[in-house]
Amino acid sequence: MARRRSAGAVLKRRTLKIRSGDQVEVIAGKDRGKTGRVLRVEPKRERLYIEGLNMVKRHTRPHPVAGAQTQAALGGVIEREGPIHVSNVMLLDAKGKRTRVAISREEGSRVRVARTSGAKLD
Repeated sequence: MARRRSAGAVLKRRTLKIRSGDQVEVIAGKDRGKTGRVLRVEPKRERLYIEGLNMVKRHTRPHPVAGAQTQAALGGVIEREGPIHVSNVMLLDAKGKRTRVAISREEGSRVRVARTSGAKLD
């Protein structure tokens, strides 16, 4: 996320409340209404990679690698997950309902709590 900096200003990075392994639902875009598990989180870009969603095609040229038979070595059209902005997804609680996330402190540690049910997410 590129923000302009004025002289002497300090950039404040927003902490993401969604982590890898969480179940989320897409609320905007071509995959709206679909759910999936978060594979990877990129906090600097505020993007998520969700299993089986926002699939993009990558055309790769075959590269000979000694003894390897991976898809990159074979080449062709490879489908994989593309990034989705964190604002376009909502976390699902244990019951499968959309929820916002609150951060509470218990015994000096941060705990994520579902706003709808009050249940702990960690």
